[in-house]
Amino acid sequence: MTSLFTSISKFKLLLLGMMLVACTANGAENSINMNEWPATDFSNSNIDLNEIISGGPGKDGIPAIDNPIFVALSSYEGIDPHEPVIGVTIGNQSKAYPLRVMIWHEIVNDEIDGVPVAVTYCPLCNTSVVFDRRLDDEVLDFGTTGYLRHSDLIMYDRQTESWWQQYGGTALIGDLSGENLHILPSRLESLEKFRERAPEGQVLIPNNPRARDYRANPYAGYDKSPFPFMFKGKVPRGVPPMMRVIAVDNVAVSLPLLMKERTIQQSSFDITWEPGQRTALGNARIDRGEDVGNVIVTRNNEDIAHVVTFAFAFFAFNPDGTLYTEDGPVTQKSAP
Repeated sequence: MTSLFTSISKFKLLLLGMMLVACTANGAENSINMNEWPATDFSNSNIDLNEIISGGPGKDGIPAIDNPIFVALSSYEGIDPHEPVIGVTIGNQSKAYPLRVMIWHEIVNDEIDGVPVAVTYCPLCNTSVVFDRRLDDEVLDFGTTGYLRHSDLIMYDRQTESWWQQYGGTALIGDLSGENLHILPSRLESLEKFRERAPEGQVLIPNNPRARDYRANPYAGYDKSPFPFMFKGKVPRGVPPMMRVIAVDNVAVSLPLLMKERTIQQSSFDITWEPGQRTALGNARIDRGEDVGNVIVTRNNEDIAHVVTFAFAFFAFNPDGTLYTEDGPVTQKSAP
């Protein structure tokens, strides 16, 4: 079974690569099916539409979860304690969103202690970002467009059908172009670590557990790829594009450096690392992924918003950013 699944996953990645080549050859402007988006004002855009390519599935082809189901952490069974979850605490409520579910749905529209949130995960960038869904006096609901920019998920809100970048939470296209969602602190951590800090928490479970194999990783071997799929940009010379980095705004620290130091103090935040979390993007079975460890980012002992992502994504969305590595600081100016 594992061998067959691995073969299928490799075929999917090959297909994604073929689609990228086709989009590049035909012109990215031809990849948006605007007939599918009659309510979206594509003339109101703050980016070059040529940067957008199809990821394969159509609108809502990767289905967001709108009516999430949770169980008490105390009764949650059948998952390796080192599997990754997106842990979120707001007020007096804590919830965990396992990547074994998020990798198949990418967006969960939810509410935590009265705050409407969108919990999101883009496998191609390994970015988990939690947004406050409130914008002025309106609460937005999000779905997947099926399109990518810099290999990152583009979301849309169902109220105006504006398109939003998952990395950073900025509206790219439509009536809300230029607006920004507020990013909430969260942790990409092991279930075990979430259990330690929130024993009374809740855990997301699939609405239909039989709909797909939620133990499986459809991106088997992706985080060991030499270069990301659906990405046409550049990274600085000597920086592996798929190297994990921890980013706070325009500053990032490489995971190899953090694993070596265990604790790194930047001018405005502190980062700590300890082992015990599996990657969701390695083995064909998520519960067999290798250990990439747990990261905590704080300022004055309080969690702050950050992303654990790949180096290519950090530089794509932070072209003026600085990455601190074992060999010293690196900027985009050193890109070939």
